[in-house]
Amino acid sequence: MGEVLENINPKLYDKLGDRLITTDDYNEDIVDEFDSREVFDLIRNINDPEHPLTLEELHVVEQNLIEVDNKKNTVKVNFTPTIPHCSMATIIGLSIRVQLLRALPSRFKVNVEVSPGTHNAEAAVNKQLADKERVAAALENTHLIRVINQCIQSEK
Repeated sequence: MGEVLENINPKLYDKLGDRLITTDDYNEDIVDEFDSREVFDLIRNINDPEHPLTLEELHVVEQNLIEVDNKKNTVKVNFTPTIPHCSMATIIGLSIRVQLLRALPSRFKVNVEVSPGTHNAEAAVNKQLADKERVAAALENTHLIRVINQCIQSEK
């Protein structure tokens, strides 16, 4: 993006191993409900907008910050910016939201928020991410959708 990095030396974390596949995963007769690990696997490889690192490597997303309720068809993801004044928090949240909207069945209502107490403008970012009209308008912005698509693009 060409600007000066806000967090020039972010702390890196180990990635989780791949999810183990069991024989039940191949059985079409078993109802396989979504869980936090499955949602985590969908978002863990999203790229940070500033660094050539994934959100998992930066601990921006963690499995224990994801809630899935299959009965209510809801998914809630809290994410933790690497610094309290991160100007990319909204783009990160939009990237998570777009990835989940593209990957999950349409029955799910997706809610993405900044983890409580981790960002100076937490309420403002959460308000933007929860407003369907603002999200839709942001996704119509060609520059913004290009940035989000670059974040979602996985090298895996």
